[in-house]
Amino acid sequence: MTNLTTTQAIETIAAKIGESVYIDITKWHLYLAEAHLHTKVAEKVYPLIENHELSEEKVLSILRDIKVPLGGGKLEVSLMDLLPTQCQETLIDLLQEHQRNQ
Repeated sequence: MTNLTTTQAIETIAAKIGESVYIDITKWHLYLAEAHLHTKVAEKVYPLIENHELSEEKVLSILRDIKVPLGGGKLEVSLMDLLPTQCQETLIDLLQEHQRNQ
């Protein structure tokens, strides 16, 4: 796959993630596009899709490894801890659907 095609695929995945998945802070929903995290997630999960290695465990591991700075960087929390279970499931479903449609 060429770099342009890879970039387009990542952008497509990022757009879907950005509008469907949110972090929850005291019942306030901040979608990943608004938090500027959608592209980062898409870049990390794309190799799993491309290499047909997508699994719930691997996606959740990636979410654990992505650190979100809070309080001006005084505290870092894993993205996994900020996503409600429903959003984790939505993300995995979205990625599985994308892989099926490739």
